[in-house]
Amino acid sequence: MDTARHWLERIRALPLPPKIRIMNVCGGHERSIAAAGLRTALPEQIELIAGPGCPVCICPEEDVYEAIQLALQERVVLLAFGDMLRVPVNVPRSEPRSLEQAKAAGADIRPIASPLEAVRIAETERDRTVVLFATGFETTTAPVAAMLVANPPANLFVLLSGRLTWPAVAMLLESGDAAFDALVAPGHVATVMGPEEWRFVPEQHDMPAAIAGFRPDTLLAATYSVLRQHLEGRAFLDNCYGEVVREGGNPVAREFLARTMDVVDANWRGIGIIPRSGFAINGLGTPPLTGRTSSNFFLGKPPNRPSSRQWIPSWVSGFCIAPGMCRCCSRKMKQTSNGSSAPPIARSMSKTVSTTALSWAMHRPSTLDRQAPRWPRIIKRRCTRERAKCFNCA
Repeated sequence: MDTARHWLERIRALPLPPKIRIMNVCGGHERSIAAAGLRTALPEQIELIAGPGCPVCICPEEDVYEAIQLALQERVVLLAFGDMLRVPVNVPRSEPRSLEQAKAAGADIRPIASPLEAVRIAETERDRTVVLFATGFETTTAPVAAMLVANPPANLFVLLSGRLTWPAVAMLLESGDAAFDALVAPGHVATVMGPEEWRFVPEQHDMPAAIAGFRPDTLLAATYSVLRQHLEGRAFLDNCYGEVVREGGNPVAREFLARTMDVVDANWRGIGIIPRSGFAINGLGTPPLTGRTSSNFFLGKPPNRPSSRQWIPSWVSGFCIAPGMCRCCSRKMKQTSNGSSAPPIARSMSKTVSTTALSWAMHRPSTLDRQAPRWPRIIKRRCTRERAKCFNCA
């Protein structure tokens, strides 16, 4: 097997252009590149760009916020993958801003490494509701799908924030002038879904692409491949992780995903909504669905709750905006000169919210903020009274 030194020498021997930009999609690739110091080892003409491939980074704030509130208000056992514990959300400083802070505040939040651990904890804690906050791409969502097919305990629920990787790359390529010249595709995703998912890059966009693993030698081999393609004016998908990636991927994992998941439009933190880029539990091949399917809160009936009714946590259904608080973001507002809780321009935008359904509000950046937008934080509210908007939401 060729070593990393061998591939590095071959790259340095290439007649490189003044600048070439190569984007990797996977957070694991970026970690390996940083750990091995590949940016400093490669010729200066090569720019390695970190793409939108970290499931922790792109997990929407509203999903993290919902997990925090479930743990704090419903007193469930919340299970999350360890790298999610420190992901912050934009809330007042007086409130817990991450799962780690919520755990310090008394919530029962436990880090896990596999859905199998969630099943074992749910079997041990039979008298409690256990919620698995499942985040990640295809490689993490596939084990969750396998868990659903295996008929897990009735007290185990899933708050799903799963995403597909390739739609984000497709969106970048279709948005106009791409900010990269070649792509290194994630080997672990191709292992599950198959390399054919990435053929659209060379076939539809005439861009060199290669699939790489996580060792420096496979990353450098993929880098060499896309450089050769660029120099020779060719574009094809090169599998540089052949010892693991096979045509068709993992058929069992793909079957489990197809049986339990639908592909839907999804929000990516820092990017926005990408069409058909998220997973949603469909309930097929699983116990009766009694959770909140709109936000992928799933599985079986909670203890001491009738199975015929939907379970909406009390912190959602009982939430009501108090006087003097913004009806969109629930922030306290300063008193104005005329004694009201909001400026006149904000009060003029108030409206009544129906009690027949939960109403969702979203932060929207003002015109001045559009150059550096704040990504949405969704709050559920239920109130019949008119409430004003604060300056941030007006």
